[in-house]
Amino acid sequence: MASICNQIASSSTSVIRWNHDVFLSFRGEDTRYKFTDHLYAALVNKSIRTFRDDKLKRGEEIAPELLKVIEESRLSIVIFSENYATSRWCLDELVKIMECRQKIRQIVVPIFYHVDPSDLRKQKGSCGKAFASYERHGRDSREKIQKWRAALTEASNLSGWHLFEGYESKHIKEITENVFKRLNCKQFVVDSKLVGMDSRVKEISLRLHLESNDVRIIGIYGIGGIGKTTLTKVVYNQFFYEFEHASFLEDVSEISKNQGGLKDLSDKCLITILENRINMHDLVQQMGWQVVREKFPNEPSKWSRLWDSKDIERAFATSKVKTKL
Repeated sequence: MASICNQIASSSTSVIRWNHDVFLSFRGEDTRYKFTDHLYAALVNKSIRTFRDDKLKRGEEIAPELLKVIEESRLSIVIFSENYATSRWCLDELVKIMECRQKIRQIVVPIFYHVDPSDLRKQKGSCGKAFASYERHGRDSREKIQKWRAALTEASNLSGWHLFEGYESKHIKEITENVFKRLNCKQFVVDSKLVGMDSRVKEISLRLHLESNDVRIIGIYGIGGIGKTTLTKVVYNQFFYEFEHASFLEDVSEISKNQGGLKDLSDKCLITILENRINMHDLVQQMGWQVVREKFPNEPSKWSRLWDSKDIERAFATSKVKTKL
């Protein structure tokens, strides 16, 4: 059977079924019973579906079922520790993770646990010794070793977490919250064994044209009880993470019949159009303000928009604005 990565590479319309939110890649002898265990518990407590390889039998070659788990995970956390590169299994995991990052846009979060990223990038220190051993013994092909090196270099160049000092509990809390936000965990609980669902999801994905920046409106029509809402929930779960913001309004027709129903729905909407005017929910406006202020939080003269009278006064008080005026 072809892997998910190969399917995606050959067809941009393939549907991925995420069975896990997070895959943890780590060197057991370094962090299994301490940092990794605490991080795993924190992720699970956040209701993040996390896979930790505790049951699969270890060997020289990575198990095919583990490769499948990596492919079915939305995000991989790679915990680089002192002896990570001494494990062929870990290096094979890393190669697969970086392949999924390229082919199915899997999110990869590296954690540098008491190791210098430059040592991994340049294969120095304990990492360099491990590779020298691989090349000296000749058990691994030159091509395989080169893949390991390339994966290490690529992963160590990614933005991640550097843990050298400080309380691990604080780091784990920050990492967990960051992962939760990046996953945008707002999924609906839907039976994973629905018959014929994949073909219908694929049909809708074709009409969504996710590669385009155009606005798309898709209607699903049919009598009650045939699975329209279930289908839309599956589609939402499948694609909402590709957008910065997402909203799901359920039972619109029923709620609108109730007294005050339309207002309730309107309050839940992020953007409404009334009399040819676009009205934004307060949350959207606040997000817009944050985006404008983000780069220069204390320099209103550099903002593209000004709303508050105090900010306008501060902007006019700067010499830069005076010069422009």
